[in-house]
Amino acid sequence: MKIAIRPSAAVTCNSDFDVLENPAIHIENGRISYIGPAHYAPPFEADETVAGEHLVAMPGLVNTHTHAAMTLVRGYADDMALEPWLSQKIWPYEANLEAQHVYFGTLLAILEMVRGGTTTFADMYFFGDDGARAMLESGIRACPGAVLLGFLPGADEKIASGIAWAKNWNGEGNGRIVPTMAPHSLYTCDENQWRKMIAGARDLGILMHTHAGETPKEVADVRAKWGQSPIQTLQKIGALDGPLMAAHCVHTDETDREIMAAHDLRVAHNPQSNLKLASGIAPILDYQKRGLKIGLGPDGTASNNNLDMWEELRLAATLHKATSGEPTAISAREALEMATIGGARCLNLDAEIGSLEIGKKADLVLVDFDKPHLYPRHNVVSHLVYAAHSSDVCATMVDGKWLFKNGEFETLDAAKICATCESFARDLVRKAQP
Repeated sequence: MKIAIRPSAAVTCNSDFDVLENPAIHIENGRISYIGPAHYAPPFEADETVAGEHLVAMPGLVNTHTHAAMTLVRGYADDMALEPWLSQKIWPYEANLEAQHVYFGTLLAILEMVRGGTTTFADMYFFGDDGARAMLESGIRACPGAVLLGFLPGADEKIASGIAWAKNWNGEGNGRIVPTMAPHSLYTCDENQWRKMIAGARDLGILMHTHAGETPKEVADVRAKWGQSPIQTLQKIGALDGPLMAAHCVHTDETDREIMAAHDLRVAHNPQSNLKLASGIAPILDYQKRGLKIGLGPDGTASNNNLDMWEELRLAATLHKATSGEPTAISAREALEMATIGGARCLNLDAEIGSLEIGKKADLVLVDFDKPHLYPRHNVVSHLVYAAHSSDVCATMVDGKWLFKNGEFETLDAAKICATCESFARDLVRKAQP
């Protein structure tokens, strides 16, 4: 399928962060074969042409940390601290989860993400086959995790099966499915479990994905269990000898940050979840200065309560201005980088996605700028960060295929998914009651 796109502007998110006026974008075999001035475009016999004077093209948003099937818990447990939230509400609820719940809960998350312009996400959740099947069938690009909660019965036996699962799913969907090894955290998994999962990740050459430094209590618990901070412990056990992405990283000290920079630790910044759970505010400006790779993620809908990456990038651009007293901190460009090419770097996917460039995968979105809140067009990048909403996305493409266009989902039955998830959620709440 050959597709030609003629938007009024394209924000490339390339190394020069070029913003092209009235460009042509040609897509062949799932990749961008041309992007540049329309009058320089080579002859192209498109099967489909999408054009609009109010359309702005940009790379698809990259969500570096979520728990997709927790859509089923949206609104179930709010206004609580992290530890009792997990132990008293979330884990009892999750104890009743079955494969079908995760499959449909993941589909619901994908509906929300695709509708809002997210084309790639990194996930951590149970029933890996069922979550991955939802990702595969939907057409989205995803990095599902082989998750381990070490205190659950049979956890040690699940490590080998998790490694086999990651090997089996790696590269499925024309390369759209890229698994990670995902031990939940240092306070939920022991050293032996961690070392086995590290070995599995290294053997497969895949990313590790975990939580670290989310709350002061977590840091204290890890110090009590391991004798040092989460970051120092990750270094000690060899987890940082290969690529690792840590969600949150709110509570770190100078020693931690030196280690993070020395070992190229990637940070999944979750500003809204961290605020809602009162976990704190990650020292992102410090991480920036040290050259760390930083992406954005909404976390799960139980702690956010949505998967809206536009809210995350806007909050990332404003929150750190307030905490630093510097209005220039985290510019619109920097925030948009975190949500696109920055997230792709965190996931080791920046050679394929995260920017609109010739040869890269055609993962992109079209934003409708014909909205009152997007006039006048002084600065397209600024508008995308400070003014645009997820509802302004009018089309989402992954691998050169439309997943959402003209208000319709191309691959998923939204009505069926929403109705099924509503029924499942009510049943799960009933079962979770003491």
